[in-house]
Amino acid sequence: MRLLVVEDTDKLAKALKRGLENEGYAVDTLGDGHLAQTRLRSRHDEYDVVVLDVMLPGVDGFTICRDLRERGVTVPVLMLTARDSIDDKVTGLDSGADDYLVKPFAFEELLARVRTLLRRPRGALPVALTAGDLTLDPVSRTARRGALELELTAKEFSLLELLMRHPGEVLSRERIVDHVWDDEYDASSNVIDVHIKNLRRKVDRAGGPSLFKTVRGVGYSLRA
Repeated sequence: MRLLVVEDTDKLAKALKRGLENEGYAVDTLGDGHLAQTRLRSRHDEYDVVVLDVMLPGVDGFTICRDLRERGVTVPVLMLTARDSIDDKVTGLDSGADDYLVKPFAFEELLARVRTLLRRPRGALPVALTAGDLTLDPVSRTARRGALELELTAKEFSLLELLMRHPGEVLSRERIVDHVWDDEYDASSNVIDVHIKNLRRKVDRAGGPSLFKTVRGVGYSLRA
């Protein structure tokens, strides 16, 4: 899953990026309101959650969020603010934010709220994902094939989660990159192929027929 963190305090932005990436998320960061608004107008479909600070240079978070909703964009938004007044919370929620977190906050709380938003983005996706005897729980970050728990890296887990959210659908390499990697991804590398190979080895080894399908020149899919 890919997140956009819009936060102009460089130290906090780097800390959030590091912490979220350690949990297996791909994270892009921006510190300017104008840049964030431009990015989200053209590339909002790349993100599964936006963590959006209220006080930003250029354009404030309320305006960015309101602009998204007026355009019909439903990406979940978690707003961050140093202001703890009821009026500010109401303004944030009225502008279309899905949740509101007051600074200073514990990273564990932000992480829990992000996970909650990921359980109900744009279509009320189920908490537990299944494909045959393969089960993945995004909240507990566990995956099983039958009774066997799979030992996956954070990036393998994110890739498997993306495939399981779209069973039977062929996902292009570009779409996989958009949701599992960040802007620093090297398009000339074979990292996607390596991760698919590792998933095949771990998931298929657990028993049963292979669940992964390669469509040459297009991308990959998980058998429905």
